[in-house]
Amino acid sequence: MNETVGRRKRSLSGLLLHAAAYAAALIFVVPLLYMLFTSLKPQGTAVGSIADRFLPPFSLENYAYIFENAPVIKWTMNSLLIAAIVPVLSLTMASLAAFALSRIPFSYSKFAFWFILSGMMIPGEATIVSLYMVVNRMGILDTYLALILPGLAGPLGVVIFKQFFDRIPGELVEAAKMDGCTLFRIWWNIFIPLSKPIISALMIFAFLGSWNDFLWPFLSIQSEELFTLPIGIPFFMSSYTQDEALPMTVNAYASIPIIVIFVIFQKYIVKGITLTGIKG
Repeated sequence: MNETVGRRKRSLSGLLLHAAAYAAALIFVVPLLYMLFTSLKPQGTAVGSIADRFLPPFSLENYAYIFENAPVIKWTMNSLLIAAIVPVLSLTMASLAAFALSRIPFSYSKFAFWFILSGMMIPGEATIVSLYMVVNRMGILDTYLALILPGLAGPLGVVIFKQFFDRIPGELVEAAKMDGCTLFRIWWNIFIPLSKPIISALMIFAFLGSWNDFLWPFLSIQSEELFTLPIGIPFFMSSYTQDEALPMTVNAYASIPIIVIFVIFQKYIVKGITLTGIKG
């Protein structure tokens, strides 16, 4: 009898848990559907209620319009360029720094690690003014370098790589040294192959961060031909149209790469959340 009651309680709790999960998913999906259906509405269509957004007529003319009247392709290429270069270079630097902290003994190595770790407590907005002054003095404002260089130094990758490298057996390193491997070859031939799950997760997070970055490109770029999509979208909204359909069209277009990446690499994203301890 008690076992039957226990099973019923577990079944009821599981049902409530699934219902809550589906309700939470619906909260996130509805805005995406609203954006998609609004982007398919012809310009100037009279809308009396929110429900009208999900009803015909539908058309692809808005997508044709944004490609004809705004340099969306150029903005997309800029975003892809930055989102491809920054993750590769930043993770390379982070893994090298972590390798040095983990396997190369030097004075104040612990202090260096805790100093890097403390950088995670400082929000990026707090350093934006000093960063702007440094980039301005370097004379690289309004260039691709202004978009790439500031994103190369991040504490998160160093901390995660370092914690992972510390768990790699020292016998592997000693055996490699006996075979005549240099430190660089040990890093490249042993530590990097073993770090593929870490690299995959961090690469995705770095790509998403670079793709969605708004504040720094907004401050450092003035030329329209260097705009990324997060900067070009507000520019399009203010310069080309006041109609709601077209801004939603640009936003829907900009969301496509993120949605595709999430669908393809969702298991790595979950693994990355587990590894980094991020709580949503």
